[in-house]
Amino acid sequence: MLMKCLYVLALSALFATPAFPQSRPAPAPSGTYVSDPAHSSVTWKVGHFGLSNYTARFTQMSAELLWDAKNPAASKVSASIDPTSVRTDFPFPDVENFDRKIGSDGNFLAAQPISFVSTEVKVTDENKGQMTGDLTFRGLTRRATFDVTFNGSMAEHPMEKAPKLGFSAIARIRRSEWGLTLYVPAVSDEVTILIETELAPAKKATN
Repeated sequence: MLMKCLYVLALSALFATPAFPQSRPAPAPSGTYVSDPAHSSVTWKVGHFGLSNYTARFTQMSAELLWDAKNPAASKVSASIDPTSVRTDFPFPDVENFDRKIGSDGNFLAAQPISFVSTEVKVTDENKGQMTGDLTFRGLTRRATFDVTFNGSMAEHPMEKAPKLGFSAIARIRRSEWGLTLYVPAVSDEVTILIETELAPAKKATN
């Protein structure tokens, strides 16, 4: 009985003490930030015969943000993705290596690097904006615009003890503009790209 009471008291003390700051944290300062791979994702989806949205993701991506805290519109972003890191979760790998087909086949991503470099950032609301830039894949570069939500920032993350920023972004592109026309319209021309990312200061190289 004594041990049970002590256990209950310990749990009460644990949940009575906030694990994270309750007040709004100080914002992250200007500087160079890079994506945190543990808290970043790139997902895409296409319509499938008008019945559902086929969804897949990339597991290897990196981004760099030159953050201007006083003037976010002056910030710049560059990002890269390894197309062969695509993961479709195709349920029949013994029938076909679908990940390799999408990532490397010439009719799809052709194993050519994917990159994005921002050319303009517009702030449209307190935590909303549009980021336009050059999106390259399959060796072709076209303009793409992302609707961006600034989720917030911290001058010191409570667990990582370093500044951090977080963003969500969405873009809708037509894959035919990059020469990817196979199976249109059964598989939709429009591709929705969804990005979630947290960014931390770039670590300086040491000798």
